[in-house]
Amino acid sequence: MRVVVQGRGGQERRDVLARALWVCAEVITTVGVVVALLVVHQVWWTNRQAAAAAREQVRALESEWAGSPSAPVEEHPGALPSGVPSAPSGDAEHGVSPSPSRSPSPAAGAPGPGPARPSRDQAYAVLRIPRLGLVVPVAQGVDKRTVLDKGYAGQYPGTARPGAQGNFALAGHRNTHGEPFRYINRLRAGDELIVDVQGRRHTYVVGKVLNETTERDTGVIAPVPRSVVKPDQGYSEPGAYITLTTCTPEYTSKYRLVVWGTLTS
Repeated sequence: MRVVVQGRGGQERRDVLARALWVCAEVITTVGVVVALLVVHQVWWTNRQAAAAAREQVRALESEWAGSPSAPVEEHPGALPSGVPSAPSGDAEHGVSPSPSRSPSPAAGAPGPGPARPSRDQAYAVLRIPRLGLVVPVAQGVDKRTVLDKGYAGQYPGTARPGAQGNFALAGHRNTHGEPFRYINRLRAGDELIVDVQGRRHTYVVGKVLNETTERDTGVIAPVPRSVVKPDQGYSEPGAYITLTTCTPEYTSKYRLVVWGTLTS
């Protein structure tokens, strides 16, 4: 009698291959789920956490100011009520934080007159942008962990105080961690940028927008802001300015988007 064993061996090899492919498929699926969860955490959950913390910080500041002997902040036509309304909805695109994730390096500038600056991670002001429905706390410095990742706008070291001569320059995340500056590309000339500091309100008006420059363009936050990459963009006369910087395009940190405004009151 002739015994054939070849068929059984071939079946075993096929079974082993099938099991190996199944294991690979499970590993790939697991890795995909983990990556998806990380993306959800980074893009969605960090936004919720940072935005909620920023709202609470605004409420804490307003409560502190209301109980201080300083004069209360006067209501401004078009100003928003207390709290932080959510930013308007928009099409989600792949892009990312300024990183101020890495924003332009700070430029030297003489600070304006006023009281001593608060500690580096302490919110001391509130920025309101009526067009965007944005209300966000402002703190010293542009460090990611201690300032920007909290959903705050961070003031570049060495730049002017709110309402002072010079350039009050801020950085903020465009995506993730509260993304307060996500929609500043929608700002247009004439839009108000309102900065409240205990007992005082400073109103700036958007004058110019630089849609794209490099992260090393320190001229945009100089006392007289003017791009060193695109010298035709910016200002040439001393004044009281505000600068907002963030990353562009969204979900990248390749370039910087810059909005400039001038003090009106």
